[in-house]
Amino acid sequence: MTPRPTLVMAAHGTRRRQGEEVLCGLRDLVRRARPGHRVELAYLEISSPGLAGTLAALDGPVVVVPMLLAGGYHVHVDLPAVLAATRPDAAVARPLGPHHLLTGLLARRLGRAGLRATDAVILGAAGSSDAGALADVRAAARLLSVRLSRPVTAAFAAAGTPKLGETLDRLRSGPAPRVAVASYLLAPGHFQDRLLECGADLVAEPLGADPGLAELVWTRFDEATSHAVSHTVAGAVAGVAAGSGALRGGLQAQLPDDLLGPLVA
Repeated sequence: MTPRPTLVMAAHGTRRRQGEEVLCGLRDLVRRARPGHRVELAYLEISSPGLAGTLAALDGPVVVVPMLLAGGYHVHVDLPAVLAATRPDAAVARPLGPHHLLTGLLARRLGRAGLRATDAVILGAAGSSDAGALADVRAAARLLSVRLSRPVTAAFAAAGTPKLGETLDRLRSGPAPRVAVASYLLAPGHFQDRLLECGADLVAEPLGADPGLAELVWTRFDEATSHAVSHTVAGAVAGVAAGSGALRGGLQAQLPDDLLGPLVA
């Protein structure tokens, strides 16, 4: 029997111990969701264990789930470089966002923070120089807008536009009596501090260790596994087809067509 793939949660890394604790808590939730599956947490940089060493030490099939909410440099450059050097055979899932499971979690975090029906809402993210990553965050903002039945603007604490401060100033001049920020971050750290310091009336907690996020990790794992299986089957079918063609060519000169067909059909 083919062994079950190991799920490797590939996180960016953080200098905050609290951030690492949140990610370890999420890993534990992921493990408990499917007993019997091996689940490892590793980091691209800063924190340990490092992703390269973790992957090199694993036997059998591996599925890597990026613990990132959008595409960008880490998804398109850093992660492929590590995989090419250590486990080029590994299947790689999509980033976590955007996804409706994140939308529900963002809404719950805002509700816990005290969101009111009259509040304007910003989806606060770290940002990226990658246009695709910014588009992913804006897509997440649109999903949250539908969920909350009000406009939601994506704004960025670092790279990307609009900037968080500019968006806050614009909304302050509008009709909403308060401005709330939904944190589009996995764990506490530098960028959560930036959100907390922006001057909004309320800032929700990061997504954190939540069963809904653990469910999303397994959703991305299943997608990657199904994709890998479909490619394997497609390759096998192509191989059989090629073999049949070669067999037909080899026999064609020796057998009449009425006997050749049944042999290679």
